[in-house]
Amino acid sequence: MIGKTVRTLSIAGAAFAVLATATPALPQDTDAETRIRRLEAEVRALQRRVFPGGDGRYFEPEITAQPTARPTVDTSSTTAVTDILARLDALEAQLQNQTAQIEENSNALRLLSERLQAIETDPIASAQPVDSGSSSSSASTNARPALTQATASERPGPSDERLAAVREIAKPQTDDPGDDEYSYGFRLWDAGFYPEAQQQLTMFVEEYPGHWRVTYGRNLLGRTYLDDGMAREAAPWFLKNYQDDRTGARAGDSLLYLAKSMIALDDTNRACIALAEFSETYPALASGRLRSEYDAARSEVSCN
Repeated sequence: MIGKTVRTLSIAGAAFAVLATATPALPQDTDAETRIRRLEAEVRALQRRVFPGGDGRYFEPEITAQPTARPTVDTSSTTAVTDILARLDALEAQLQNQTAQIEENSNALRLLSERLQAIETDPIASAQPVDSGSSSSSASTNARPALTQATASERPGPSDERLAAVREIAKPQTDDPGDDEYSYGFRLWDAGFYPEAQQQLTMFVEEYPGHWRVTYGRNLLGRTYLDDGMAREAAPWFLKNYQDDRTGARAGDSLLYLAKSMIALDDTNRACIALAEFSETYPALASGRLRSEYDAARSEVSCN
């Protein structure tokens, strides 16, 4: 009977050994969700070992000092727990790194926003015509930049030859009157008739504020002032065009020419801010269509 029992146990043991060796190894789990759940379970196990009874009853009401190092894990901790500790250390280091970068970027954006707000305030306020009976007042960012009527009135009237030359500039006549007005202003600017172009383009942006050409019109209006040696009058138009629609076809051009206006006014600080904003917001323009003008503007100022 004993011999039969021994034989039975031997057969069972052999069968168990065969089953154990015949069971194929499970493939490595690559499911991210499964790995995360396993990680969380091991962390909870670790917490139970390091902080037994982990609830409010086992902790001091106030923590007076931060530990300088991770509590030592019992020597009986498994290899899995040790691996979890190493991974947690790595994750904490990465999180601290990313947090520092986020804080640094947020601070840089805040400073840039403050500097751009300064650009919004000063050039627009200084571009307003001064009333002889009162001091000039600051205009809101969304207000239309005012024309410098005093400057225009100081100019002598156009000569007969100039009037004749202006009449030679043909005004387009198409089924899009808004585009005709803009194109006529462009032709006047291109021919060097800056005061006439300023008047024409001002009329266009006022009468056709929703036209698809308005981003071109405001930008070109700023160009007419800048090319006419009136950088202070040009700056508000460039700023307005950039702020009103930063995705506009000429918003990037206006930001770059805002920097050029600041350079003309010897305002290096604001010129550098506008150039930095241009390169960050419109990298394709900075390395493409406007690269030569961007490089030329950068060569005129020393930015930190």
